[in-house]
Amino acid sequence: MVRSSDIAAFNHPEDFNQSITVYRHELKMVLYVTDIEVSLNEAEEIMLHNEGFKKLPVDLNPDSKGNKIYFWYKTSDCPAITRIQFSFTDKMKDGLIAEGYHQVEKNLNAGNSGSPIYLWFLKVSSPYDVPIVDLHLSIDAAEDARNVQPLWERLPCDLNWRAGGKWIYLWVKRETQTYICDITANFDRALDANLFHQGYIRMDEDTNRGVFLWYRQSTDSQNAIKDLQVSTNQEDIESYNNQNYVSVLTNLNEGTMGTPVYVWYKRNDCGRDPINFVTLIHDPAAVQPYEKAGVTVIQKNLNKGNSTGIEYLCYK
Repeated sequence: MVRSSDIAAFNHPEDFNQSITVYRHELKMVLYVTDIEVSLNEAEEIMLHNEGFKKLPVDLNPDSKGNKIYFWYKTSDCPAITRIQFSFTDKMKDGLIAEGYHQVEKNLNAGNSGSPIYLWFLKVSSPYDVPIVDLHLSIDAAEDARNVQPLWERLPCDLNWRAGGKWIYLWVKRETQTYICDITANFDRALDANLFHQGYIRMDEDTNRGVFLWYRQSTDSQNAIKDLQVSTNQEDIESYNNQNYVSVLTNLNEGTMGTPVYVWYKRNDCGRDPINFVTLIHDPAAVQPYEKAGVTVIQKNLNKGNSTGIEYLCYK
């Protein structure tokens, strides 16, 4: 619609040009990430470039003699990708298949000694899903921490999983800010499909031999979790119970001889901001940069008492 004030601009060309610029700005569409692909060789890179895909300029095999592997993605105003997951065991795939996730059938560890990793994505509309508008890959602890910005979230699966070398993580940017409204854990892969169906995102880095943390997001900050804690002994359990924290019922050391480990959360803490970012870190060098970036690193090992290495829960 042309406003009466803009009709007068025909008598002042410079004002009219400014009006056109304003209209162009107002009509600028939000572009969503609508497709993701992976290239394993130069021929596939050329093909994806010709099909209009954009390349993330980080080789997923930087420290090996294997394939040069790159992520590619498309943006448009079509229905957006809202969830991205990874699988590195066959059992992790079952729930994804059942819920209609699309698998990118390219092994992200092709040509090296690491376990096969596959990317999956879903386009769905629900109260717990917000469109993804951008992607980024980080390759060191300092860069990882610098990416802790509004709208961005870090998927905790190391894309060099069991291949050694650099820690590589995928970051996704949402169209609007989300907050962590629910957190849970699951040991039984047969229940994965139900959690995906309820809108949960699996943190694709198991805490020992198959226990995964899950979270659900919302744009409603009033319903957000405001604090997270981890218990690794009876004294912790009594303390968090006395402070009215709620426990995630699954022991993160389920199935091992390790110390029982539980995650605890609280919503009704008036002195805290809603949590909008939650992830896992394994690299000890990441602790200081993360804390400097304002991230709370709970330095209680989720793998306490077993042999699968250090893993910390982080949030902001």
